[in-house]
Amino acid sequence: MKTLLIGASGTIGKAVAGRLAENHELIVAGYSNGDVRVDLGNTESIRSMFAEVGNVDAVISTVGVANFGPFDQLPDDEYQLALSNKLMGQVNLVRLGRGYINQGGSITLTSGVLSREPMQGSVAVSMVNGALESFVKAAALELDSFRLNVVSPIFVKETMAMMGMDTDGGLSASDTAKSYLASFNGSMHGATLDARTYA
Repeated sequence: MKTLLIGASGTIGKAVAGRLAENHELIVAGYSNGDVRVDLGNTESIRSMFAEVGNVDAVISTVGVANFGPFDQLPDDEYQLALSNKLMGQVNLVRLGRGYINQGGSITLTSGVLSREPMQGSVAVSMVNGALESFVKAAALELDSFRLNVVSPIFVKETMAMMGMDTDGGLSASDTAKSYLASFNGSMHGATLDARTYA
């Protein structure tokens, strides 16, 4: 299947790409590298990406920028970044890309466990993750030509190790990728896939 993967240079994206590349026609999109460039925070960039790539069977997004910070110290621009990039960037992949998805295809977005299991400093991240999951559930009610789901990863072991954190509570990128493949290959629609369920 012709698949557009956004964010293949990231830790999760690389793992997803590795699982898809052998059996599918993979087109990689990224902010600074890939087969095609895209800035999720820019609607014209998203439109240009789809116009360049054309029709696809599946879109998988493993990206979205949102930063951590204490609630009483997080400035306006950090909230706006989370809203315009991770939230509306992925919402716009659906809004602007729906005409490019072949009948019976799928779009898979990325939220995160912090929507349901927040921690101190995660207010902006938790906010947009929860909004993405609600968006997918609601939008799926009005989409019948392709499936729409969102994967909710937990902290990735490789990233935790890079940051000097204890990796015991994390999930490897390879195991996380299994949830994206479940959305890609499955029949679910409007679902939030907890990555831990598919590891």
